[in-house]
Amino acid sequence: MVSLLGLLCLFMIILASMNAPVGASEEFKVGDVDGWRQPAANESSMYTQWAAKNRFHVGDSLRFEYKNDSVLVVDKWGYYHCNTSNPISAFNDGNNSIVNLHNPGPMYFISGDPDHCKNGQRLLVDVMTLHPISHTPPSIASPPQPFPATSPSPSPLSSAGVSVSVPPISVLLALVAHIVALVWCAP
Repeated sequence: MVSLLGLLCLFMIILASMNAPVGASEEFKVGDVDGWRQPAANESSMYTQWAAKNRFHVGDSLRFEYKNDSVLVVDKWGYYHCNTSNPISAFNDGNNSIVNLHNPGPMYFISGDPDHCKNGQRLLVDVMTLHPISHTPPSIASPPQPFPATSPSPSPLSSAGVSVSVPPISVLLALVAHIVALVWCAP
């Protein structure tokens, strides 16, 4: 006969082996086919429009492709004033400048050339929390909505362009369930 303790141990083991999906992360090529470049006079809002048509979540990444330029991660003031003197991070490796989005909130990017920035080569992305878990495909009929206003948050990147990430909650729950099952069910 199966004991109540045995059933509880079995339940804990099953719970521990479940790892709910958090959602797939995406890599976005900034500017799509245009890449990261100085906009022409009639396209000064190209990066604002590009950001508005995409949704960025924690875990996603941005890939900047450019030639003879750079990407600076800056604070809000640096973004609005095209100030290149105190970047949070700087990238100048052309085709492989990848920035991981580790924290929710706004992130600000500008060209390392102040004139390019003043002509519209700057990007503001609002990073949302982890991808939602969805069992149904996204609706194609509803267009993206504008970002809500957010207040500035602490910088997601250190001066080296590296951030510490926290494992998804489902991984932490699975780990705790494994430990509880091992301790409780130990002979």
